[in-house]
Amino acid sequence: MSQSLPAPDADARAHSAKLEALIRSEIAGHGGAIPFSRFMELALYAPGLGYYSAGATKFGSAGDFVTSPELGPLFAACVADAMMPVLRQIGPQAQWLEIGAGSGAFAEVAIKRLLAQDAMPARYAILEPSADLRARQRERLREHLIPPVFDCVEWLDGPIDEEWQGVVFANEVVDALPTSRFVIGEDGEVHEEYVASYADGGFLITTHDADAMMVAAVKHVQDALDEPLPAGYRSEILPQLPYWVQAVIGRLKRGAMLFCDYGYPRREYYGAWRDNGTLRAFRQHHVVSDVMQYPGLQDITASVDFTALAEAGTNAGFDLAGYCTQASFLLGNGLEARLAEAEARAKDEAAMLRLRNEVKQLTLPDAMGERFQFIGFERDVEFEHAFLAGDLSWRL
Repeated sequence: MSQSLPAPDADARAHSAKLEALIRSEIAGHGGAIPFSRFMELALYAPGLGYYSAGATKFGSAGDFVTSPELGPLFAACVADAMMPVLRQIGPQAQWLEIGAGSGAFAEVAIKRLLAQDAMPARYAILEPSADLRARQRERLREHLIPPVFDCVEWLDGPIDEEWQGVVFANEVVDALPTSRFVIGEDGEVHEEYVASYADGGFLITTHDADAMMVAAVKHVQDALDEPLPAGYRSEILPQLPYWVQAVIGRLKRGAMLFCDYGYPRREYYGAWRDNGTLRAFRQHHVVSDVMQYPGLQDITASVDFTALAEAGTNAGFDLAGYCTQASFLLGNGLEARLAEAEARAKDEAAMLRLRNEVKQLTLPDAMGERFQFIGFERDVEFEHAFLAGDLSWRL
């Protein structure tokens, strides 16, 4: 519960105050309010000050949240196994693109697994917008990979700009895209949430007329629902998602894309009971309802509309390969075998226990097993094998 969360220390508050001043300056320069999506972008990514751009630890027990790769080696090994047939279909020129590589934990395990199975791609590319995280990833991988393998890892400043073939993987990336927020007015019209600032510090939400792109995006959502969203209904929407997918994959000519995140199919995402959306913040493993408090010190996130992601992937020229829960995906791609191998290498009972706890966290419904889902896409390759266990594409 956020009530037990201690206040940040003086240095952290001073850091947050610098970012608040930057955001307040932008608000003033734009007539007194900016779209919520712009506030979120600055809070997370402002150079040197945003949550993902500054130097504090984000991932693991010492950070603010735990991602699946941070729990241990099993998640990344299963994803690598799922992607291997695609890499082999493509051949020696195959590349791997990881978007938003976090601490580098996923890349370390995945690369070792690919190497052990003689499926190492020609290049393992990482598209990471945060200079701080990029430095941490580089340090970790240099320490844990032998030099010839480390030399296959490359950090990109932008999407791969030449035609290429291979696979794209993103874990908990879409939830961190700066999202727009909308509210339905009394007459059914669509308004957009903006952020303004109080004279004595802090921020507040105001509403403005939505632009044509947002109105069209909300109408598209409502067309899929049984009845229109009621007056006062607030939620998130990513009109830019199709453009983002096409931008990050660059000129991917042949291959597969795989996304893992938390979220829902559209009918659940915009259910009548979820009338204030899914927006929240995380700080020190606590959920914080005030997402505008202490900018730069907490992660801001919104769940993923997987139907929107399915549309974005197919709009980019790919076929939907499958959609399933994290538990189904991992179990269908060798989790039990990877666990048995890891247990055989375990040095003591404590290590065995950690592995079993990892499996529980990854697969149990009340942990990550159903809250997180995988969605995959294919173009001129066969990737449907990765979703043979529990495909839920019909729910999209």
